[in-house]
Amino acid sequence: MRELNEDAAAYTGQRTAAESIERGGGGLGVSDLLARVTAAATAAGNGAAHAPTRDVDSVAATIAAAAGRYLPGGNLPPDTDFFDAGGTSVHAVELVAELEDKLGIEFDLDEVFADARPSSLARRWMSATGDSGTPASTSSTRSTDPRSAAGTLAALAPGTLPVPSPPTQPASRARHLAGTGDDACPRARREDLDQILADLALADRLPFTDVPEPLPPRRILLTGATGFLGSHMLLDLLRHSDAHVYCLVRAADEEAAVARLGAALTSYSLPWSSEVRRRVTVLRGDIRQPRLGLSDELWHTLARELDSIVGVAAAVDFLRGYQSLRASNVLGTLTLAELAVTGRPKPLHHISSIAVFNEVGITSMGEDDPLAHVDRLISGYDQSKWAAEVALRRARDHGLVVTALRPGGIGGHSKSGAYNPQDLSSGLISAFGRFRTVPAFRYLNAAPVDWVSRAAVAAICEPDAWGYDYNLTGVPNTLDDVVRDMALGGMHVRVEDWDEWRADALARLEADPVPELAFLTRVLQSPTAQKLCEATLKGPAAGGERTTALVEALGLPPAVRYDAQAQLKTFERLAQDGLARLPHKDDQPYLWFAETTEGGVGPVGAPADTPCSMALTLSIASMYQLVKERRVDVTGEVVCPAVHPAPLAVERGDVWIRHEEGIPQEHGLKHQLLYYRLRLRDADGGHWWLEGRKYARARRDLWRQTRALTVHIGREGESSASLAGEVVVPADSYVRDQIDGIKVDPRLTSQEKRAAKLTWLAWFGLEMGRGLLGPFARAAADLLDLRRTPTLTEQHR
Repeated sequence: MRELNEDAAAYTGQRTAAESIERGGGGLGVSDLLARVTAAATAAGNGAAHAPTRDVDSVAATIAAAAGRYLPGGNLPPDTDFFDAGGTSVHAVELVAELEDKLGIEFDLDEVFADARPSSLARRWMSATGDSGTPASTSSTRSTDPRSAAGTLAALAPGTLPVPSPPTQPASRARHLAGTGDDACPRARREDLDQILADLALADRLPFTDVPEPLPPRRILLTGATGFLGSHMLLDLLRHSDAHVYCLVRAADEEAAVARLGAALTSYSLPWSSEVRRRVTVLRGDIRQPRLGLSDELWHTLARELDSIVGVAAAVDFLRGYQSLRASNVLGTLTLAELAVTGRPKPLHHISSIAVFNEVGITSMGEDDPLAHVDRLISGYDQSKWAAEVALRRARDHGLVVTALRPGGIGGHSKSGAYNPQDLSSGLISAFGRFRTVPAFRYLNAAPVDWVSRAAVAAICEPDAWGYDYNLTGVPNTLDDVVRDMALGGMHVRVEDWDEWRADALARLEADPVPELAFLTRVLQSPTAQKLCEATLKGPAAGGERTTALVEALGLPPAVRYDAQAQLKTFERLAQDGLARLPHKDDQPYLWFAETTEGGVGPVGAPADTPCSMALTLSIASMYQLVKERRVDVTGEVVCPAVHPAPLAVERGDVWIRHEEGIPQEHGLKHQLLYYRLRLRDADGGHWWLEGRKYARARRDLWRQTRALTVHIGREGESSASLAGEVVVPADSYVRDQIDGIKVDPRLTSQEKRAAKLTWLAWFGLEMGRGLLGPFARAAADLLDLRRTPTLTEQHR
């Protein structure tokens, strides 16, 4: 979830909070208003018969005064949304508590998220409490702020260009606005639907336009370049086109905008070099403002010179309602459409979302399938993305060429591991790994950000691809896919139904809070967000036939499943940042087997005539441990009378496979196969260390080389060994213990156990084969290189 954080200086030109409040409060100052409401609440609590009457505007001013203290600018006009002004969901929780504790004004948190304008909150609160009041002024449920994009679009004159035949479009249509009916909806829901209908009508006021030239763009306006997907798309536009990109960035001034863009790119491990800066022009602006907050001169200059507009910016918040999100997600999109039809015709490439299908019970989500019924969409985010896409479909009737690009869950970068810490997908993946549980779902429609970005940019830069709808969801993951991936990674998970999983996750997060997952806690606690998650988990697989054909035609890498391998780097970064938990050696072993050795040791330089044996258990916590660390955990005991009459316990043990990649020792005669390092404790509490090495040599006794271990033993704190010798795995126990005797986590299914054994044997066998081959290859090279010039060392031997 991405919060809309506004720079404090962006509100320099606004009136002071006192002036705003005094106008709405009938001349009362801030302190007078607070005192009046507090006194009223106290009197009501004591049963006073003559409590002062509160009107809508005075309550709104009180709420605005309290909310302003949480904002960068320090004030909030009553008709401005709290979140649009810079408030966060954390601030909303604190504000609700303050209003109740100090002022006696009680709100459900979901009411604030639904519509966070103080004027709207005041109306709803007074209606709920039965206090009719006497409003000093009346205001519509819908915003009539003349500064809004709706006001700008309403003033547009009809287009004078002849109406051209629209470009070929897919035969897709939105489902109708009927369904349960207004009588079945609460008042707030009816207000949202009324507002959506009014917003859709704004698209009809756009002028008619002509078809743009079908040429690759050279000058592109990009919004949302500081966001996760937008940052990657900016770099892909620069890498895969010759375009110059104009980035619209919210900030106090141009210098701050440039700094903000650079910081965003570097935070996602993307370059912010002189070459990138040379091909990027940063424009200070805001999609929520008329004409994007740009001057008239700059607006008209862009209208004349741009070749393409790419709209990525959006408020991605699953807790906020439609009224709170519409300025960014709907009106901002219509402002981009307005720019697209002004001046020379330009295509508009709109980053929509698979959320436009997020209706419980929907049966298909193909690129040309009907969208959801809007009255059955639960969250404000889903509604706002639906309204934006449907409004742009109306704009297509005016000749505007619109490409709708619909990502699903956007996972971390498969190479760098960069991820969006506030994205719901990241939070769920973190919870799966941390709690080892997953909710039962049908499909996860998610793809890594690098693939989503590259596919989107391909459509933007290819004129033949313009004007169609694309689902950028990759290859869906099934529940079995996710469970198998995590099991093979050493993270066996339990599948629970949605309600059980949600309750369990909340209980765990409450018992052991994870600050980085606080946003996930708020989502799981919200009734609205719960229904959104449920609809997502029960939805069908998204189809992407057109996207697949485009990627194939352009020779781009095809979509692959966002599996454990693709998530590896991201999971590492999630763990590093405290969101996820990697498998640990203290976890129940994923796979283990016994290893026994027999031999002898003696003082260094003397015959190894004292018996020495080891009974060890070698285990791994996950396949991740092998791939990343090439290490095996060791427990067990060592029997060596030369050290102590009683057996020594292995307190900690590790075995590294092909230590240092099997780099040979001097002259390349011996290559390391395995390196053992054990910390031993004797019966008297003394500590010792044991180092052991298995070598590969260019000799014929390959079977013995894989079983023989050269050991050195010393007292802890002493760098030099006091004992040395060799121990060997008996030939009759090697296959019995280390192949046939392999044990696997009993929680896995029979099929998963077989897969785990085969994966381990294949990986270990390949490593041993590479290690044994090294000395022979080196010897062969020396024999064949008859013409080489002898080294100085060789000349003086």
